[in-house]
Amino acid sequence: MLLDGEEWRQFFDAFEHEAWRFEAQPTYTMPREQENIGRFVRGESKPEDHNARWHERVRGFVASGRRIGRVRIVRRPLTEYQRYQFAWGIPGNIAAGEDIRVLDVTAQDFGLPLSGQDWWMFDGARIVHLNFRTDGSQINREVYEGDPAPYRAWQRIALEHAVPFEEYVKVLGV
Repeated sequence: MLLDGEEWRQFFDAFEHEAWRFEAQPTYTMPREQENIGRFVRGESKPEDHNARWHERVRGFVASGRRIGRVRIVRRPLTEYQRYQFAWGIPGNIAAGEDIRVLDVTAQDFGLPLSGQDWWMFDGARIVHLNFRTDGSQINREVYEGDPAPYRAWQRIALEHAVPFEEYVKVLGV
C-alpha cells in the first residue's frame, strides 16, 4: 500500500510509543528544501522558522510521551546535503526532542542493508519504506507487509554502533 499526503500523516501520527527512522540517502532532493539548501551553500543565515512545522510535530509527540528518533547513515566525505543537514536541520530537530544519532559506515557496514533504502519503523511493528531515485528525489512511501523482525535487528545494530549527533560532530570537527 502506498501512502501519500494526509494518509501518510495519519499513518505516521498513529504511533503509540516510538517512531524511528533509518536514514541512508547521501542526498535528498525534496522540492521544499531546495531554497534553503541554496541559502546554506551561499553562506546565508538560516531562516528563523527553518523546519518549524516538523519541530512542532516532534514537540507534540514528545509531550504526549512518545519517542521519535533516527540513525543517520554517513560515508565520508560528507555530501553537501549532509553538511546542510548537520548545520541547519539536525540541531533544531534535536532541540525539539528528536533523538538523532550518526553511524559512519566509511570503513565498515556493520551488516546493515546499505542499499540506499530508507525506512520508518513505528512501535517496532509497522514499517514504511521510503523509496528514492539515485538523485535523492522521493518516488513514494510504501507500507511493508512482511516480517518486521529484520528491521528490529537492523535498528538494534544501528543504535549499538551509532553515536549521538553532538559527539559525532565534535570528533569530526564539522
